[in-house]
Parts: sequence; C-alpha cells; structure tokens
Amino acid sequence: MTRPRSQTTGIPTQAFMLVELLVVIAVIALLAALSFPALMRSRTAARATVCTSNLRQVVLATQLYWDDHGGIAFVERGARTHNGWNYWFGWLEDGAEGDRRFDPTPGALWPYLQSRGVEVCPALNRADPRFKSKARGAAFGYGYNLRVGTRGTSGIAIATLRSPSGCALFADCAQVNDFQPPASADHPLLEEFYYFDLEGPTVHFRHSRRAETGFADGHVAGTPPAPGSEDPRLPGECVARLPADLILP
Repeated sequence: MTRPRSQTTGIPTQAFMLVELLVVIAVIALLAALSFPALMRSRTAARATVCTSNLRQVVLATQLYWDDHGGIAFVERGARTHNGWNYWFGWLEDGAEGDRRFDPTPGALWPYLQSRGVEVCPALNRADPRFKSKARGAAFGYGYNLRVGTRGTSGIAIATLRSPSGCALFADCAQVNDFQPPASADHPLLEEFYYFDLEGPTVHFRHSRRAETGFADGHVAGTPPAPGSEDPRLPGECVARLPADLILP
C-alpha cells in the first residue's frame, strides 16, 4: 500500500490511512468478541471460588459453635425481641420490606465470624432491578437447613446425623417473592432467604445452575437442583430445591 509522501521531503509519512485504521479497529473488535466468553467464564469461576471460601468459613464457625454448645445445633429462628426476631444470622426487625433494621450481633455465629465479609455470595446481584432487599443493607445471602435447626426446638444433636458428608447445612439461597410490596403477582422479585427445606424452592442455583453447598463434615460442593423443583416465576434465576437426601439429617 502506498503511503502519502511529505510535500517537503518526498519521504512517506508515518500516519495511518483511514483504511488501515478501520482494519485495526475491526481486528481489536474481533479479538474482544473471541475473548469475552472466556472472560465471563473466568469471572463466574472467580465468584464461585469466593462463595466456596465464604461457606467454608461459615461451616467452620458452625463446627466451633457445636464444640462450645455440647454438639447441639442452633435453631433457624429463636426468640422474639424488640419488635423483631432473632434468626440464626442476627436480629431482623418487623416492618416494611427493604426498610427493616438488621443487627448481626445476636446471630449464633457472630462470635466466630463477626464482620469478615462472608455474609453474601458475590454472584447475588443486589443491584439487579428484579432484586428486593429485606432489610437496610445486606442481611445474609445463604440459607440454613431447617431440618437441622427446626424452629420451636432446641436443635438436634449433631451426633445423630446419619451422614455428615451428605447433610447440607448451608447453601446459596433466595426466594421469589410476589406477595410483599414492591413485589406483586404481576411483578415477582428475587429476595434473600434464610433457610431451605423440603417444601418450597428457596435455594438459588446461581453458579451456572449450581448452588454452592456447605456440608456438616466441612466440605463445600456445587450442587444441582432437584429435578422438577425450579420456580417458574423468574425464568433464568433457577430458584429451586436441593435433592431431598441432602436435606434430611
């Protein structure tokens, strides 16, 4: 390709011609398009890694709690106090959705975790317009096995678990809400949720249709949903249920 020559010296100039510039832009755009899927996979894997680390710390804190409390599990929800409830993750005030106060310090695991920043999975997109907060700021992004910490009981003895490696204690959780403003039947929203059970889809399979799950023996694994359990109200979010054999203690 002939380059334009300087009017004074006759030497080709170093400036790009318009066609060359367009070719460079096209090549850059092509490379970006080819690398985008790999970047997305890397980001997804990084978020799953952080979530796995979070759950390992939560399970370790739970094991420390068991050691300090005679091997008895804490309950999912305990005493009612100060116009709210003490849940396993802290105190949550009654009131309007998104405006309730939240205090993590009464939570069963607070003495072991305190504010280590492991409360919310990085793949839980709280900025999504389809997300509804339950309290001011983040409360908790993981749920607890209601069969291990059933409300109204004193908690089960961990020694009675049939298989610690097969009993899910915590998992990525959320639920579809269509009954509390600003959600409605015509405008369902995703919200944090704090337990999972055999009834109702409340596990959020947000890592490529897998939910990071922390087990009683301390290991964490990505788990697929139970077949046929997915909530159809928010397609693409994959809110469903864990397989029953991982829930029953």
